[in-house]
Amino acid sequence: MSDFAHRLNLAQVRDGQRLDLVADDAERDAVRDRLGLARLERFEAHVALTREGERVHAEGRIRAALEQSCVATGEPVPAHVDESFAIDFLPEPHGTAPDEEIELSEADCDVVFHDGQSIDLGEALADTLALSLDPYPRAPEADTALREAGVLSEEQAGPFAALAALKQQKSPE
Repeated sequence: MSDFAHRLNLAQVRDGQRLDLVADDAERDAVRDRLGLARLERFEAHVALTREGERVHAEGRIRAALEQSCVATGEPVPAHVDESFAIDFLPEPHGTAPDEEIELSEADCDVVFHDGQSIDLGEALADTLALSLDPYPRAPEADTALREAGVLSEEQAGPFAALAALKQQKSPE
């Protein structure tokens, strides 16, 4: 079962169909837990579907209000997501072994395979939310906490930091 339970029977998907999906409390809790969020106050999607045979194209926007944990302090970091998306649902490729790798081009990156019976729109939207999150959320106090823990800044640890240190050692005082 998906976290954001919106599985659509392929036979009932209509070309031009529009959906407004709003996650209920249980769905938000499941998505929050899966993504490791501190809170997920709102998660909704506005979707337009087009269909050509077994290919279903979903396009629209996701919106979410959430809190992530700061990577340095663990403090809550509020965030709002308002992202457009375009996802193609295609039948599973045939003729490949289960463990065989499938090469995807950049244009194929927003492709979700389906079993020919249904598409899991909710799961794809939860994945879209995951990809929209800040991978390194930082609270205002993060720099101070990192400095106190002895973590070097990018300038201090970057490729030119060693050269700057050498220059300071060699310059006359």
